[in-house]
Amino acid sequence: MSLLSIRYSLFKWFLLAGLIFLLDQWVKLIIIENISLYERVKINDFINITHQRNPGAAFSFLSDAGGWQRWFLSTIAIAVCSYIVYWLNELKKENKVLLPYGLSLVLGGALGNLFDRIMLGYVTDYFQVLIFGWPFPSFNVADAAISIGAVLIIIDAIKNGLE
Repeated sequence: MSLLSIRYSLFKWFLLAGLIFLLDQWVKLIIIENISLYERVKINDFINITHQRNPGAAFSFLSDAGGWQRWFLSTIAIAVCSYIVYWLNELKKENKVLLPYGLSLVLGGALGNLFDRIMLGYVTDYFQVLIFGWPFPSFNVADAAISIGAVLIIIDAIKNGLE
């Protein structure tokens, strides 16, 4: 693999992560500017658009911890993002498909939520799925990218074996 193709492959994965980050921040800005906090806009019987703030992690874990979780979760996110960049760099010589896509989606989503957490002290969530009328915890584009990326990483691990 030539140096040019290695640089292109890294650029491609960082571009995908950057696009996820920008899309997430753009939608969050639209929500913040147009929907009042805790307001719900019904799309259909399955989805609401809402405006919520989550100072914790997934499913509001640690949301009432008093503020220290902001920096704790930010530190973890920075460590994870750093490791993903390292991992993508290590993968540049391999011919993998699912794993770099998965890592790039996780990286973009983690950066989107990290930016919110550092700048605002919380993450803005806005999609609310209703399951038999019961609201699933709200999430955002970053969360969706992280979830899809994690699935791709798991599929790659199953397909290629745990190395």
